[in-house]
Amino acid sequence: MAVVDALDARILRMLLEQPRTSVREYARQLGIARGTLQARLDRLEREGVITGSGPYLSPAALGHPVLAFVHIEVTQGHLDDVGDALAAVPEIIEAFSITGSGDLLTRVVARDNAHLEDVVQQLIRLPGVVRTRTEMALRRRVAYRVLPLVEAVGRAAEEATRRP
Repeated sequence: MAVVDALDARILRMLLEQPRTSVREYARQLGIARGTLQARLDRLEREGVITGSGPYLSPAALGHPVLAFVHIEVTQGHLDDVGDALAAVPEIIEAFSITGSGDLLTRVVARDNAHLEDVVQQLIRLPGVVRTRTEMALRRRVAYRVLPLVEAVGRAAEEATRRP
């Protein structure tokens, strides 16, 4: 597990709030040497804290405004095969192995409801798929975010350094 200290949390916050700023400017704003900042960024990437960089694209702006979550139940022993097959479906923008009802949870985008039905039918025809259950998203209530988590981790790191 990666250890994120208070300075790392400040760096991560800046990356999230000002993603197009240069490393030199980040270092200036943080009051640290550019080399120190770069070393920390490299470590955070190496440890898997930073997993990529933008741009983040909107499926709706790409003509796919319908969002659904499709639960997929898989025949035992076929989870990897079905998971690999899902990667070939461009409308699936994420897929997770899950516990509970179903084996996989996919995030699917579509042009309209008819297109969504076509995608679901394509999933049903995959070898190893037993059944699907689809739930349509109506409205996003909380956008994907990690800043509140970064802030909480930073506060905890600061408190840990204050304790004797």
